[in-house]
Amino acid sequence: MTKFEGSLMGMGNPLLDISAEVGQDILDKYDVKMDNAILAEEKHTPIYKELVDNYSPQYIAGGATQNSIRVAQWIMTANGKPGQSAYMGCVGTDKFGTQLEECAAADGVKVHYMKDESTPTGTCAVLVKGGERSLVANLAAANNFKPSHLETAESKAIYESASLYYIAGFFLTVSVDSLKVVAEHALANGKTFCLNLSAPFIIDFFGDQVATALEYADFLFCNESEAAAYGKKHGLGEDLKEVALKIAASPKKNSARPRTVIFTQGSESTIVACDGKVEEYAVTLLPKEQLVDTNGAGDAFVGGFLAGLLAKKDVGQCVDAGHWAARFIIQQSGCTLSKPCELKL
Repeated sequence: MTKFEGSLMGMGNPLLDISAEVGQDILDKYDVKMDNAILAEEKHTPIYKELVDNYSPQYIAGGATQNSIRVAQWIMTANGKPGQSAYMGCVGTDKFGTQLEECAAADGVKVHYMKDESTPTGTCAVLVKGGERSLVANLAAANNFKPSHLETAESKAIYESASLYYIAGFFLTVSVDSLKVVAEHALANGKTFCLNLSAPFIIDFFGDQVATALEYADFLFCNESEAAAYGKKHGLGEDLKEVALKIAASPKKNSARPRTVIFTQGSESTIVACDGKVEEYAVTLLPKEQLVDTNGAGDAFVGGFLAGLLAKKDVGQCVDAGHWAARFIIQQSGCTLSKPCELKL
């Protein structure tokens, strides 16, 4: 197997999205809200079979971090940089796991999955209504990632080659120890570590894990609902610009570079805070009739931003790349890369 010599590594929960247009009745039946992401509880168990049996769903490679890495590589490939990215997570030895691997490989991402023979590959019910989405994740095998996987020769080659790391907050429910292995490597070698808060439930119920990971973060991403949840939990107020500034100024292990905090707000302006300054970047509105669904929009934004960072662009240009990628993805069903990228960095 050829040695990885790329620059971007992601680690997270690989999930196969089972995506379908649903009515309010399904949302009510399973007690889920739009524009939210949750872990499946026992009451949600039947939802996956119901979607398969009654809704002719689409099966789309998913998992927040994997989506971002695929988008970043899609952009880098279009800019003369193929084979720059790798991704790790845990899957089962089943057809869904194979499907995820094939999809990532088709997008130019090297996957080095940990494989669990006793547990099926994770899935995520994507409930789409009026262009908005609600996510219900059944982690299954994704929940079984272990730090031991990072001790393999191939894993070490990947994280030692990479200069930029991205992990979504969803992984904090799985293996903080694994995150710390990668984050400590980044810290010791002056490399860049990026984190996403990912969902309000991560902030509300995994606060200690968030606090551990945040100290390593050179770049922190989240959306407006996650930012509001963090501000509320930590008494930082309701003004999201102030919340961003306060998170940017919170304790950080690598004091050599200031933390940059990025809050996306859907079609509203993106907030960026760093070094005591805050800026807003307007989003170009997409006509409503061109919106397919918002699943993967935040992931795509991060993918665009990461590609910008690796191309040595300034933060404003990275935000522009993120906006461009998100705009493309919300015109697709889920995080699907249906044609070559037209963005030139």
